[in-house]
Amino acid sequence: MSVNFKCLYCDRYLSSRNAYSQHVKYCNELKELNISTEESNNDISDTVSSINEMSLDSDDFSQIEELQSIREENLPPVSEISYQYESDSNYAGDVSLRSEEFENFDEILSESLQNYTEKSDTNMSNTLEEFEPKSLTLQDNIEESEVEIKEFPNEAYADLMTLVTKHNLNNKAGNSIIKFFNRHSDLSQSPLPKNIETGRKFMDKMNISQLSYSKHCILVHNNREYFINYRPIKNCIEILLSNSEILQHFIFKYENKKHQGEKSYAEQNSGNWWKYAEASIPSSACILSLILYSDATTTDTLGKSSLHPIYISLGNIPTWRRNKEDAKQLLGYFPILFAKNEKEKTSPEFKKLVRETFHKSLKFLLDSLFENENGIDYKINNRIIWFFPKISTIIGDWPEACTYSLTYKSASSNFPCHFCLVQKNDLIDTMQDQITLRNHENMMEHFNNNTGHSVSLEPVENYFWNIPNLNIYAATVPDRMHHLDLGLYHYQIEFTKGILERSSIDKMNERIGAIPRYPGLKIFSKGLQSIARLTASEHRDLMKVMVFVVDGLLSDDLSEVYVKWNEMYILSRLEIFKESDLEKFQKAINEWADLFVILFRKKSDSKMKFPKFHSWIFHIVDTIREYGAINGYTTETYESLHKSYVKTPYRLSNKKGIEEQIMKTIRRKAIIKRRVTEELHKTPTALIYTSKLFEFKLLEASIFFEQQKKNLDLTENMIKGFAKFLECLDLFFDMLDIISAEDCRIKIFAIAMDDAELFEYQSDNGTCYAQTLLITEVILPNKSPFHLALVQWYDFKSKKTLFVYSCPLLKLVEIYNFIEIEAIEEIVHIVPRIHVVKTIELSQTQLKFKNLELSHMKN
Repeated sequence: MSVNFKCLYCDRYLSSRNAYSQHVKYCNELKELNISTEESNNDISDTVSSINEMSLDSDDFSQIEELQSIREENLPPVSEISYQYESDSNYAGDVSLRSEEFENFDEILSESLQNYTEKSDTNMSNTLEEFEPKSLTLQDNIEESEVEIKEFPNEAYADLMTLVTKHNLNNKAGNSIIKFFNRHSDLSQSPLPKNIETGRKFMDKMNISQLSYSKHCILVHNNREYFINYRPIKNCIEILLSNSEILQHFIFKYENKKHQGEKSYAEQNSGNWWKYAEASIPSSACILSLILYSDATTTDTLGKSSLHPIYISLGNIPTWRRNKEDAKQLLGYFPILFAKNEKEKTSPEFKKLVRETFHKSLKFLLDSLFENENGIDYKINNRIIWFFPKISTIIGDWPEACTYSLTYKSASSNFPCHFCLVQKNDLIDTMQDQITLRNHENMMEHFNNNTGHSVSLEPVENYFWNIPNLNIYAATVPDRMHHLDLGLYHYQIEFTKGILERSSIDKMNERIGAIPRYPGLKIFSKGLQSIARLTASEHRDLMKVMVFVVDGLLSDDLSEVYVKWNEMYILSRLEIFKESDLEKFQKAINEWADLFVILFRKKSDSKMKFPKFHSWIFHIVDTIREYGAINGYTTETYESLHKSYVKTPYRLSNKKGIEEQIMKTIRRKAIIKRRVTEELHKTPTALIYTSKLFEFKLLEASIFFEQQKKNLDLTENMIKGFAKFLECLDLFFDMLDIISAEDCRIKIFAIAMDDAELFEYQSDNGTCYAQTLLITEVILPNKSPFHLALVQWYDFKSKKTLFVYSCPLLKLVEIYNFIEIEAIEEIVHIVPRIHVVKTIELSQTQLKFKNLELSHMKN
């Protein structure tokens, strides 16, 4: 039997007790507040539609969330309600607004919103005053103030917004923190905002000129406006220059230039570009080297939406410092054009429009830096420094480089290389002295003569043709991550699988899965079933082990091509190149490339005629000569910016007007960063203590070790360490002439390796290798504690064959020592030679020691 419940205040009928109790409570509140309900029967769909259109930053959304939050805090749970029928005119029960606990939520939400939006500002103020705890008055005072806002009202307010912004908390989580604080702080006036949305709006009102952002209509197409959302480039540079650590490098270079002269300053930066740029400006001025990076990226996992950010950094900053995130700034987001249909999308006219819009956007972003031929002044550390801005390099993947240079993107075009004018069929069969390079002069000539198609040049005027000291075709430098990690090495693995038989591929996968685990190293337990979705980092992990995986699978040439690759790749990571280094590097490239072609040419559909292979062989060394070491212009450290500036802010938005919402989120994060003190640089350590496992007196050590023989939780290395402990400690004490060990106490710790401090593989000059058995602290009276590692040493396996694939061929020997932890240089990965030894037990912690005396080892 159906029962309808009639509201006493608005004559509305509701179908359930639960819905009735919710509705009556709300109508009762409205009656007490003298709020009209004349439009309560408006169409629900209009209200729901208005909700969907609300931005997270809108006043309506904030106020609705705030009122709902207030009710939730002040109303008892549903379980306490005594439901009454319409005959009970004295019903005044309370109910919490939990949508999952009543049926007609849409009806009630719709009516609530309609009534809520009708309230005058006065009524809204009265409502909040009645339901808001009386302690929450600080924000009212702030909002009434007309004073320019530059700082947070107090530390608690700032700490709250730092917490919410740093950890990307949503409004609901942040409001819960506010409620918790207000409930337990027992303050007459809360220092916190009413809710998180109010706090966000307060941050948006903070007047910090360097963090301003704007948007500019760059194009109208198909009756749709396209905006570029941007931050003024001068502000971005100011922020970079205001970073204290970066500032130190600028002051240092400025002083060097001032006191040592132009030549000395230019020589601090490897690459001819610096010398030419310095020679083009007055001797009392400085170069401001601009580095641009851009890349379109998806905003969601399905790839249905994308953004095209552009970032800026400064070449004046040393490479190691520039590779940190705070040494780069978001400049803006390029507009992404949409075609009205597939026909327009594939038309030459639309393709041209996309290219023109990109370069028009670049002009808008960058022109303010070059409008004054006499340079620009920046105040650094209370002194004015005269700068001449110059674009040095542009970083991106191959398609992005073609967009900047306006050459054809297709690898099958007649002249697919944006560096030079070598035809596709001659990409790997040409000679260095036969190559004609692209430059502004010859490309402008083809453009003006309408012959650009003959050299694979787009029919669009290039913005960079008018920028001094820049050859855009050379400045779009090869990127190691896309050229090597995701490019040529990917091909090498695929081609390797192509020349192996099925049984050998299975054996290769088994070997990859058998590689011992190592912190920070990706372990492919199921082999390489598919490498199509491997990241650049995972490709680099494979580089460290593939030479051992392919050992003995086919011919010696297959192993050798991986050895040659590693030699070339290690050289590519040098921080500074002398001319002799460049000659060595070019030789390594040629040797690898020759072997690569011999082995895999038949497996390549294009017969190795792909642009990345060509540009790496013929252009990378000249690029280093011009612009310095590759480490200074790789996209490896820029790709991570997409998470901070695209993907995370996108998830926090309501997916409407994305760029503007993201700009607000990024600005808030920048405000927080300005007040957060940077962490001090941590001193690298190879090992860290995680927990104390055992502690005992040295005089009781024999009894302790005997008891531990029954401990089933001990590892094999620990058992071995206990057996050798006293013998090795006696040797250590003898070496230090310690006669008495009375009252000596021993602590033994668990071993952990700090992933963040692992180093790249290095040479073996002056180093020794050992396996760690125990980490211990030895405490003697009146002496500083000794922090020691009990190790078992490795030695070369054969005097005839010391190295295999440039790696030491080692074996464990029965020599044990205590070594001071400070002697440990780094942790290394010991990989078994799989086709020789099928199974091998290895400790997780293998160490490399520097400059240890041989007699010390033997002791």
